[in-house]
Amino acid sequence: MKSLMRFDQLSEMSDDALLKAYANGIPEASQILTDRFMSKIFTQAFHRVRNEADADDIAQEAMLRLWRIAPNWKQGNAKISTWLYKVVYNLCIDCIRQKKTVHLDAVTEPVDDRQNVTNYLLNQSRANALYSALAKLPVRQREAVSMRHLECISNPEIAEKLELSIEAVESLIARGKRALSDALQSQKSELGYQND
Repeated sequence: MKSLMRFDQLSEMSDDALLKAYANGIPEASQILTDRFMSKIFTQAFHRVRNEADADDIAQEAMLRLWRIAPNWKQGNAKISTWLYKVVYNLCIDCIRQKKTVHLDAVTEPVDDRQNVTNYLLNQSRANALYSALAKLPVRQREAVSMRHLECISNPEIAEKLELSIEAVESLIARGKRALSDALQSQKSELGYQND
């Protein structure tokens, strides 16, 4: 079976079937699963820890954990995407907790080789304003808006992860976006947006 299975045949397999194939000694299955999930879990981690290197480490650790549990994976218990989402979420919490204990004296100043400092500072101000406004939203709204617009997760997947109906998710997202717009409205000019 190993030698007869072509890459394009593997590409058509479900996530569960690919994980089983990997557990049965078909290494190409891991590449397809990595292609399917790595950018999503990196994005999820980045929006939680806001550090590219940490997000990359978290995404890689989540995939390593998936490979380790592959032989024991029970199809039908959970979707791989949901399992990975929870693993990444927990790894992010651990990372944030560890970062809180680092003293500033122990952190080296990073070298910034970006050419346009003004745009960088403006983008940072915009991101900080967005994250500050997000933090003030009710928890469910914040999670729904973040998953949809920062982590690019579809509404049906969000509904599954939050254990809500799709309609409830759509409502949470709509209310959250309105609240964000209201919260950021007074900062439009200082964040470099023109009044239309």
